[in-house]
Amino acid sequence: MSDALYTRDILRLAVSIPHQSRLEEPDGTAEVRSRACGSRVAADIILSEDRSIAQLGIEVNACALGQASTAIVGTEAIGKSAKDIAVARDHLSGFLSGFHDDPGPWDNMDHLRAAKDHPGRHAAILLPFDAILAAFKSAANASEAA
Repeated sequence: MSDALYTRDILRLAVSIPHQSRLEEPDGTAEVRSRACGSRVAADIILSEDRSIAQLGIEVNACALGQASTAIVGTEAIGKSAKDIAVARDHLSGFLSGFHDDPGPWDNMDHLRAAKDHPGRHAAILLPFDAILAAFKSAANASEAA
């Protein structure tokens, strides 16, 4: 385990994931896996009238970086729209790929800086964003079907 990669802050985040329980009647639900490492994140969302996240349920099976990223997303997601989540995800992805100088504006995203030089971890870091975005898509499909 690399001390530079698995910092105290990453490990602290990894054990402090909020909303770690599945929702019983979500508006949207999704489970995504990383082909690169096998990490998995499931997300359930209940949307408010303005189509932002009112409630979130997350189940994660990932490395410490994936867990830390899930903690960041879980802390920030309530009140966010699909566009808000997508913008944050795309900015973080751009940072990890070298297109942005910072990982993004959300609290604690700076702790993910060390992962930039570890491309094998990038998919796990983006997984919670992808799961929530897929849950938004699931919610949209369910409302169209109704």
